[in-house]
Amino acid sequence: MTHDVDPKLLEILVCPLTHTTLRYDRTAQELISDKAKLAFPIRDGIPIMLVDEARPLEDKEIKKAR
Repeated sequence: MTHDVDPKLLEILVCPLTHTTLRYDRTAQELISDKAKLAFPIRDGIPIMLVDEARPLEDKEIKKAR
């Protein structure tokens, strides 16, 4: 089951590492930081903005987003 994240929340969230904007991947339920090459999980509609919890992006995922 996917939970939508509040669009207003998405507007104000930034990458905790680079302070850049994030991309919302609704299918994967992740917030993507292209600059940091990290994907932050969203659990039960709540973004987990901890670098230790983020998943490193693979090269093919970075290229796909461009």
